[in-house]
Amino acid sequence: MSRAAEDQPTLRALVVDDEVPALKELAWLLGQDRRIGDVRTAGSAEQALVALESGGVDVVFCDIKMPGLSGLDLARVLSRFAQRPQVVFVTAYDAHAVDAFELQATDYLMKPVRPERLAEAVRRVLEAEAPQVDDDETISVELGGVTRFVQRSAVRYVEAQGDYARLHTDTGSHLIRVPLTALEQRWAAAGFVRIHRSTLVALAHVDEVRMDGGRCSVRLGDDVLQVSRRHTRQLRDRLVRLRHVGRDRRAPSAP
Repeated sequence: MSRAAEDQPTLRALVVDDEVPALKELAWLLGQDRRIGDVRTAGSAEQALVALESGGVDVVFCDIKMPGLSGLDLARVLSRFAQRPQVVFVTAYDAHAVDAFELQATDYLMKPVRPERLAEAVRRVLEAEAPQVDDDETISVELGGVTRFVQRSAVRYVEAQGDYARLHTDTGSHLIRVPLTALEQRWAAAGFVRIHRSTLVALAHVDEVRMDGGRCSVRLGDDVLQVSRRHTRQLRDRLVRLRHVGRDRRAPSAP
């Protein structure tokens, strides 16, 4: 990826949308962002694949519902690229957020796109491009008079118990004297998100998201946890950014 003379990171973007007004509008908005060095457009997923043959694209801003190959289909093809560009979905429908999570999209924008929300998406793309630093936290827990140490990365979910919090791992649970609200703030950047007033989950450990009759739940191994209606939208927004926390779980192959 090229760098501007003043050391300002620049991204090469490809906008894909079958609706010409939406295509032009998004391309124009991206062109106003100094962090975007080049903007190309395609009117379909098929045209996008042709444009991508020559490389030189860091991020694809893609509509979902299009004739022929959909945006989700395009993302599935891109997932097989040896050097996969990041994908940001831009759609009028929020029903595909879970699919976007599974395809490791960097972000999920709703139409009409607000400039400030687009700027945040560009920031997330740049953040994902930056080298990742492993700063796993070690938590000391007391068990029968013995102090043990638990890595934050081993914590699957956390339950509130008054002024305490119970950490659940694959091997058991541990009670620590820290309020859930404090852990929510402290671990947000590590991919922990509140799904209920008394529960935090580690997105890196989420195996499945279920929607049933408008109610959402997540599965972590053998545990199925309910997501409150209040926190469902926040969860969907965070899920599409899971790749920031655990992108080393994916091993792409060459196309």
